[in-house]
Amino acid sequence: MRILLTGTHGQVGGALQPLLANHGTIIAPSRAEFDLSKPDTLAETLDSFRPDLIINPAAYTAVDRAEDERELAFLVNAKAPEMMAKWAAHHRVPLVHFSTDYVFDGSGDKPWREDSPTNPLSVYGASKLAGDTAIQAAGGPHLIARTSWVYAAKGANFLRTIARLAGERKELRIVADQIGAPTTARAIADAIAGIVLPNALDSNALFLRNSGVVNLVCAGETSWHGFASAIVAGLRARGVELAVETIAPIATADFPTKAKRPNNSRLDLSRLKNQFGVTMPTWQDALAPELDDFVALQRMPPSS
Repeated sequence: MRILLTGTHGQVGGALQPLLANHGTIIAPSRAEFDLSKPDTLAETLDSFRPDLIINPAAYTAVDRAEDERELAFLVNAKAPEMMAKWAAHHRVPLVHFSTDYVFDGSGDKPWREDSPTNPLSVYGASKLAGDTAIQAAGGPHLIARTSWVYAAKGANFLRTIARLAGERKELRIVADQIGAPTTARAIADAIAGIVLPNALDSNALFLRNSGVVNLVCAGETSWHGFASAIVAGLRARGVELAVETIAPIATADFPTKAKRPNNSRLDLSRLKNQFGVTMPTWQDALAPELDDFVALQRMPPSS
């Protein structure tokens, strides 16, 4: 089985690669080899790769910068997935793609279902929604995993930012009125592997039965303030010396950003459990191994 996996230098792609490695030939192209900002080149490249399964975690994720780079965001997040989906539909190759809570406007306090009305507040959210819509319109076997607040021990993400700032500052001011589920790349990768790999030899049947969107986040909920507090407490419990003394909760209005974020990023996990048999770990349980890995990485001697 030939598996095309994009974004292997990113968080989710990097977590997926070792899980898939023993289940087929992994095609992990560099950005130059498979440039999502040049979607018109992708079909020819896919012809040369000849994948039996496409998994696409790669995306334009610079939420604030997207407000100024709308064209690029839509090329990577909408047009490129559309071209992949059309190729995949024509060749009956299953496609796994990743979406975001930013497709919703964050109103109310109920968890969003897969079929809840979408209304993105940002260019990033609009570009991701356009990609989701294009994949569904292509008509091929597909699964769109909708995630939120993704982080890992490596990469650029909230955990690493808080760890750095907590080591530098006595006070952190963190938004407390945006609610969601911090979700590790590891938890996402484990769930996707658990869905796809047992059906690898009959993946078309799996995706034809289950095509569509599925919410894929850790269980439970918290605010960014709650997440930051848990990170700091977890680092201290692991013997990390930090400068921070106060973690102050603030409102979204007190921390203006170029792109507007949804206040309610809760996602309903019923379909994931009932249709795929996957139960996600709580965000607190998923945080622990990431903190272990983060601390271990910080303590590693620099390579010569």
